[in-house]
Amino acid sequence: MKWTDTQRIAEELFDRHPDIDPKTVRFTQLRQLILDLSEFDDDPQRCGERILEAVQQAWIDEAE
Repeated sequence: MKWTDTQRIAEELFDRHPDIDPKTVRFTQLRQLILDLSEFDDDPQRCGERILEAVQQAWIDEAE
């Protein structure tokens, strides 16, 4: 997965972290959760606020 795979990342986070409310996750925590995904393979420096916002929104949508 790459940073641009926001929907896939959100689905993985939803499956792996049912105990986390995506509405309350901090961007620093979200970034680390993404980096910890075994399927994730992208440059950590390429992550920006817009990407994290997109992942968070997709995760929220997945949870609803």
